[in-house]
Amino acid sequence: MAGLTRCDSLIHSLVAILPLSSSTSGPAIHPLVEALAERIRNCRVQLPELTPLVVDPELVAISGFLDGEELFISNELHRCRGLRKLHLEIASLGAGLQILHSVFFPDPRFDLPIFGADVVAGPAGISAAIVDLSPVGQQLPLAILRGLEALPIPAFEQVRELPAWGSIFSPFVQFIRPASSQEEGWFVDLVDGYLSALACAVVEATPDTCLAASTIQRHKGQLSYCLQQKRNDKTRGVLEKAFNPQWADRYIEEMLFDDPSPL
Repeated sequence: MAGLTRCDSLIHSLVAILPLSSSTSGPAIHPLVEALAERIRNCRVQLPELTPLVVDPELVAISGFLDGEELFISNELHRCRGLRKLHLEIASLGAGLQILHSVFFPDPRFDLPIFGADVVAGPAGISAAIVDLSPVGQQLPLAILRGLEALPIPAFEQVRELPAWGSIFSPFVQFIRPASSQEEGWFVDLVDGYLSALACAVVEATPDTCLAASTIQRHKGQLSYCLQQKRNDKTRGVLEKAFNPQWADRYIEEMLFDDPSPL
């Protein structure tokens, strides 16, 4: 993205990959990262039929080195009725870089969008914060549209340009660089609003059949979303450098952007 510093460029590369550790051996968690993680958890526990998602323990808590600095990664994974995967990652690199990455993937049988939120905190502060409810069909479900249209959008001073692959996002995507602690609080509240709109839709949603045309369309839409995310070569490059190409492929394919099960 044009205008990024070297540190910011590295941070941006990591956004789609890394989850942050609360290990006592790592640095203190940035207040925005901590506050947003708690909001996401608070919303998560209110979703219907929530259960932990079983994954390989090797992918739950991870540590490594990147450019001589320790990298800590933690993942929280769940599922609920209507959402096949709720993923919250928190990562720290060295003494300053911290990243929160969260994606909620819907079960294609349900008319629900993909929730996504990322925060990148570096030594100079928050360089990027993004939230969206991304459609997997032709447009967002009506209930989601109404919920988002009713949300007041704060007057953030620094709105950032979306990346080239940003076509996967909705018109309601917010990509900003918070200019103050007040704006950081606004962003947390905004994410809460997006999550509330999604939670209401989840509670009210009913499934279509696996072979319904609507399910097939949403399945294809989610495959497209994951494919676009996987085309981020910077993400893959950082993981390969910190670990190895085989591990990077596995992490991207199994943890970050796994395709929905075949219909």
